[in-house]
Amino acid sequence: LVSYGCFLGEIDLQILSKVQTKYPGIHINNEVVEPNAEQIAKYKELVAKTSNLENIKFAWHKETSSEYQNRMMEKNELQKWDFIHMIQVLYYVKDIPATLKFFHSLLATNAMILIVVVSGASGWAKLWKKYGFRLPSDDLCLYVTSSDLTQMLDNLGIKYKCYDLPSTMDISDCFIDGNENGDLLLDFLTETCNFNTTAPPALKAEILKDLQEPEFSVKKEGKVFFNNNLSFIVVEA
Repeated sequence: LVSYGCFLGEIDLQILSKVQTKYPGIHINNEVVEPNAEQIAKYKELVAKTSNLENIKFAWHKETSSEYQNRMMEKNELQKWDFIHMIQVLYYVKDIPATLKFFHSLLATNAMILIVVVSGASGWAKLWKKYGFRLPSDDLCLYVTSSDLTQMLDNLGIKYKCYDLPSTMDISDCFIDGNENGDLLLDFLTETCNFNTTAPPALKAEILKDLQEPEFSVKKEGKVFFNNNLSFIVVEA
């Protein structure tokens, strides 16, 4: 298995547990590609205190996808894998088509890649489309959705299936002045550090108004729930 973007390792261990349940006693190689050293350290801590991992061999690589690709190409080590996942990470990849093409080339027969990103029909997609050009750009995050990825996969001639997962996120605190959690949520929604205190007042007012509109959220029992719909894209070998 290859984990591209590991977070703190919880998702990997859940996936590995499912594989172990289905194939008892099987030996598993888990290759982790993650550029954040802190994430890797926390992942290793989690592994150290988790039982039933005796048959799993972990290898952590502090690398971006392009660095991993270059190293594999230089060593001519294009090992084939049965499962690769990219969960909520492609927003931070500079050349997504090249990354998709490379990892697709690593799939063994009947293998697959699982990609999770926000849906093209989500509130995120509408928010980014309307305000992305007015928000600070630091090249750390791309406004990419499932609609963009399926178009890229079509252009590459790669087969896939796409499934939508309904999801909401309570953003009620965003509309309470001085609420710390609300300020952090606004930072998250706009990909802007300290948005509440640094954004032009007109832009802030416009976004706060829109976030309460049916196009972006639903109101229920006095709370505002943002459309956080996700898409699961299963890429076939």
